[in-house]
Amino acid sequence: MIVVVGLGNPGREYEGTRHNLGFRALDRFADMAGASFDREGFKGSYAIVKNPLFEEDVILLKPNTFMNLSGESVQAITCFYKIVPQDVIVVYDDMALPEGSIRLRKDGSNGSHNGMGNIIKMMGTQNIKRIRIGIGEPQHTGVDWVLGKPSGESLLKIEEALDEAAKAIKDALIHGFDFAMSHHNGNGKKESL
Repeated sequence: MIVVVGLGNPGREYEGTRHNLGFRALDRFADMAGASFDREGFKGSYAIVKNPLFEEDVILLKPNTFMNLSGESVQAITCFYKIVPQDVIVVYDDMALPEGSIRLRKDGSNGSHNGMGNIIKMMGTQNIKRIRIGIGEPQHTGVDWVLGKPSGESLLKIEEALDEAAKAIKDALIHGFDFAMSHHNGNGKKESL
């Protein structure tokens, strides 16, 4: 099985914030796959997608632990289903990327993202695939920026990035992560298959 994790904070006050882009990208992919988050457990909400296009069943997970403890949910579900870290894909917001861009990586540090940092700590490895959605440099403090809600031109860029992230998830599951990286990284985006 493969687990795709979208990071965010639970609760209505966080809906629409930059820090919840992982949740929103996963929602977009779930809509594409005809899945709904109808299961609760492992400190989160999740869906299991059985689709003949995917080689394996796919778990979509939205931790409800709040961002800084996301690894608790990821560790719980991967231990139960005996899923190795290399079969986990994490989707989250990233201030280090230009607003509206996405970037796929197979491994690496968490940068300054506490949710990804906790997942790395709990899983005991940096060898975890990730899809990062750019929110740009903060205009004020980092906390105010990530918990703020984009509007206007920023919102349009974010919406496009969410669509692109959902397509990248689909491509990674159907064609492999290397294919998704080559098609969604950089300025020369190619059409999703």
